[in-house]
Amino acid sequence: MQHKARPFNQEGKYHLSTIATGDGFSDKQQVVFQSPKFVIQGGRASFLASGGFDKDSLYVGLIDADVYGPSVPLMFNVAGERPQARVEDGTEWIVPIEKHGVKMLSVGFFIKPEDAVVWRGPMATSALKQLITLGDWGELDYLLIDLPPGTGDVHLTMVQEVPVSGVVIVSTPQDVALADVIKGINMFRGDKINVPVLGLVENMAWFTPEELPENRYYIFGQGGCRKLAEKMDIPLLGEIPIIQSIRESGDSGEPAALHPDQVSGSAFKDLAAAVAEAVEKRNEGIEPTQKVEITIK
Repeated sequence: MQHKARPFNQEGKYHLSTIATGDGFSDKQQVVFQSPKFVIQGGRASFLASGGFDKDSLYVGLIDADVYGPSVPLMFNVAGERPQARVEDGTEWIVPIEKHGVKMLSVGFFIKPEDAVVWRGPMATSALKQLITLGDWGELDYLLIDLPPGTGDVHLTMVQEVPVSGVVIVSTPQDVALADVIKGINMFRGDKINVPVLGLVENMAWFTPEELPENRYYIFGQGGCRKLAEKMDIPLLGEIPIIQSIRESGDSGEPAALHPDQVSGSAFKDLAAAVAEAVEKRNEGIEPTQKVEITIK
């Protein structure tokens, strides 16, 4: 029996987290691609232990809000698929594509892989609104939103459309990247938006040859995100190394995180557990986030 079509729950029953970056070099898509499945596994213990869920697992959705560079379909190896529509009570719902236990919607499902998205701000924000409000998500525990770099229209639309539990910001460790990350943190923490920053993730933290897992080469500098996290009083949720298998998994559509016994997989397993813990801590100590009313003069 088909479930009743249902959009994102506006009452905040999902844990809605966004994945953001201040600059365009962080490769946050790898973090988003590798992590959702282990949010299910890594988050289960802490939430079940607290009595929050009595399910065998948690259910995760992913919105690719990087409308100008939608890479989620390629990274999940579902670039040729198209979401189906389901009409119910006069409303046409978009049924997400599902892979590795993650439901996902992306602008990339509706364009050819080689086509450029040349949209003005209103068109981009309209597309995001449809993915959020018309997605037939069914039962979800987490909804992750992968945001584009910067601090623009898409970010504002997202916080206006849904109550966001918190933001995870991904960056590489060098100063030129962190300068933009600071702007992103201040945007979400500002009075007009006021969305909790759950923590930082340092991507490309060091290079490790797969055959020499104990060796570390700090190509982009050492500990930049850790120092910034301490300065801005936010958690450092994880450090993801540069490993050839992570790049290969992103190209093949098979997450390295499916192999937690390997160096690459364990990094994402630890990250997902840290994100789940950060969400739990946030929900214990802060009132639910409300949708944001923003007036730009």
